[in-house]
Amino acid sequence: MRLSTTILSPRQVYSHLGDYGLVIVDCRFELSDPDWGLLEYQKGHLPGAVYADLNKDLSGPITPTSGRHPLPDPEKFIQKAGEWGINSRSQVIVYDQDGGAYASRLWWLLRTYGHEAVAVLDGGIPAWLEAGYTLSSQKVSLKPAEFEGYPDPNQWVTTAEMELLLNDPSFIFIDARASERFRGEVEPIDRIAGHIPGAVNRPYTENLSSDGMLLLKEQLHQAFDDLLGKLSPDRIVTYCGSGVTSCHHLLAMEIAGLYGAKLYVGSWSEWIRDPSRPIATGD
Repeated sequence: MRLSTTILSPRQVYSHLGDYGLVIVDCRFELSDPDWGLLEYQKGHLPGAVYADLNKDLSGPITPTSGRHPLPDPEKFIQKAGEWGINSRSQVIVYDQDGGAYASRLWWLLRTYGHEAVAVLDGGIPAWLEAGYTLSSQKVSLKPAEFEGYPDPNQWVTTAEMELLLNDPSFIFIDARASERFRGEVEPIDRIAGHIPGAVNRPYTENLSSDGMLLLKEQLHQAFDDLLGKLSPDRIVTYCGSGVTSCHHLLAMEIAGLYGAKLYVGSWSEWIRDPSRPIATGD
């Protein structure tokens, strides 16, 4: 069963509940309260959904040189994906409470492992409930599967590569954080405020309409076209605080039909680990 590789509406997801090969993953999370997502999942989730923890399942251990959410160990991620019941024939649907801010991390991860059939529930839990669909508190136990794949390093850039690209005018760095964090006016999470020199700011929330749904393909295409100018989409590198919400831009660009952008996994929280790396403030 192959439904989509980008987004699905609540109606589309509801119509396929119970289909063979469908795997639904709840990615709800709060950076300020890491236990919140699992507790909410236990209260109620989409029928049949399993839970993925951003810190434990979608990230690896923090090191003295890494950002806050380094990539998970490949063997551990492969094992976890198998525990979720994902195999090469699975259509995966991921969702969260925040327009795809966290779910897009798993969407991107699965894509880097070569699993194309993964889509984000447009609007997440709020849109599901608004559409009149219910949640289930029933414990979910899926039959383990054999997940095949290995991460493709061509889908991201390292900090060393970012340092080399810093003076390359053929690349654009898009910072997905809120504008006040980009300008360095506030920094609620990381120890240093500001942004990578030369970056442009497009908060990931600008990919969403006022009701939390993703903008239409044409709207997203125009927005990113305005940023790209004459540059090819494969000259874009997205980043945020720790390589999570910046995945939302990669999702939005795919919806817009713009392919090839990469993720700076370490993002701002890794960039500032070395005080010799330059930082910028303001617009």
